[in-house]
Amino acid sequence: MIVSSFLSQYGLRIRTKEFESVGWDEFKILLSGIDPETPLGRIVEIRSETDKNVIKNFNSDQRRIFNEWRNRKAEAMAPATYEQEMAALEQMFAQLCR
Repeated sequence: MIVSSFLSQYGLRIRTKEFESVGWDEFKILLSGIDPETPLGRIVEIRSETDKNVIKNFNSDQRRIFNEWRNRKAEAMAPATYEQEMAALEQMFAQLCR
């Protein structure tokens, strides 16, 4: 999804010799700016949805993506750790969007 999202949004092919010169910080900035209309952006949007009314109206594919992500995350970490990680991610993206 990252490859197709970078190509559709930035016109960049990330599996090229030219892209090897992109540093980690620049890559993170590009990744954080991925538009919701890209393949990766749509998945992230579904996975991070918190509005119960929106979730209730998900189609079957959206619900599957949402539930698979929540189940995997719930199995992988304790609830307190999950909340801390989500807060850290939200803070990081808030800083990047300023």
